[in-house]
Amino acid sequence: MQGEIITIGNELTSGRTLNLNAWYAAGRLTASGLRVSRITSVGDDFKMVSDSLKKAMKTSRFVIATGGLGSTEDDITNEIVAKALKRPLCLDRQMFEQIKCHAEARDMEITPSLEKMAWMPEGSKMLNPEGTACGFSLVEKGVRLYFLPGVPDQMRYLLDKFVLPEILTLYKTLPVMRQRILKLYGLNEPSIAEILKELQGKTEGIILGFYPHFPENHITISLRGKDEPSVTKELGRVEKEIRRLVGSYIFADRNHGMEDVVGRLLAAKNLTISVAESCTGGMIGHRLTNVPGSSEYFQGGVVAYSDQSKTKLLSVRKETLEKYGAVSDKTVREMAYGVRKYIKTDLGLAVTGIAGPDGGTKEKPVGTVHIGLATKDDTYSGKYRFWGNREQVKSNTSMMALDWIRRWLNGDPFLPGI
Repeated sequence: MQGEIITIGNELTSGRTLNLNAWYAAGRLTASGLRVSRITSVGDDFKMVSDSLKKAMKTSRFVIATGGLGSTEDDITNEIVAKALKRPLCLDRQMFEQIKCHAEARDMEITPSLEKMAWMPEGSKMLNPEGTACGFSLVEKGVRLYFLPGVPDQMRYLLDKFVLPEILTLYKTLPVMRQRILKLYGLNEPSIAEILKELQGKTEGIILGFYPHFPENHITISLRGKDEPSVTKELGRVEKEIRRLVGSYIFADRNHGMEDVVGRLLAAKNLTISVAESCTGGMIGHRLTNVPGSSEYFQGGVVAYSDQSKTKLLSVRKETLEKYGAVSDKTVREMAYGVRKYIKTDLGLAVTGIAGPDGGTKEKPVGTVHIGLATKDDTYSGKYRFWGNREQVKSNTSMMALDWIRRWLNGDPFLPGI
């Protein structure tokens, strides 16, 4: 049940591209009760790929390699594998026909670069013979070798649809496999690591995983067992313990996002909301309206980027802007109050800040953000400092603002700012 992952590509070893394929494959294999003993990343180099493959075959029952299966000059995985295993390259007719159909449908010429994708090491079996995302597998000295494309979507599809099911049928595992995902926001990675460490020794058979998914963090709970009732019971026990330790930092499970949770709570309480956005430029409204049925609770928003628009559209006082500035608690409170009054909603949510990379000062550095929430009874505000590039600051701001709504609706305290 032990395997290795090899990711191939100069873009990985140079740092130009995040190694998401290794992260995804390791997570899926581990969650399925399989063990990943080593992950290796190598450039598009014959000796490095060849040595990594031979080394993996000595200690593993299966090897999954990604990258280098395309039509460009540096896509040479097929050739490297053929030479390393001393197998001749053979034209796979089925693969070649697929390439021809693909090219003809797009009025493309069949070039040697395209044709080379159909040349595979002797004895290879094509994965996904009816589809467009292609890879191949073969067996060498009893070790199962799988070669997948480096494009993340294609790699994930082939891994989940073909590779993982085949591995699980070949190696003896317990019949029932279940996994739960808990999504967290606002708790840093060292704190999560300490929580998982506290659970060690109390979760026999359970596989706990922790995966950063900016700006969220995910905890996975996986268990393989003999029967559904016992697996479900044990997963429930561990999830309950994690929820006790983590508390209101958990905002969702499974495939739900923060906007889904907020929308469901607003609808259940029959409340409406409007938003006033400055530094996020409409991102919060975009997220809220991504949820089907959001017109039930989302009434509208104002993107007030300039001081003039804040004054004219949201009734922010000029005196407030002159004395405290656009990025301040006073301003964001008036923005939240103004949008609630202007659009006539139960709640008014507002954000203002400095997303960067320019515009920061010593007193208000890049990443400084203020969030405001106006209700019928009170108006709240808080100051935060987010790190990262412009996109990350905007993403974190929208997430924290929506989390304010979630926490207020649940009666939980807001996350402390600075």
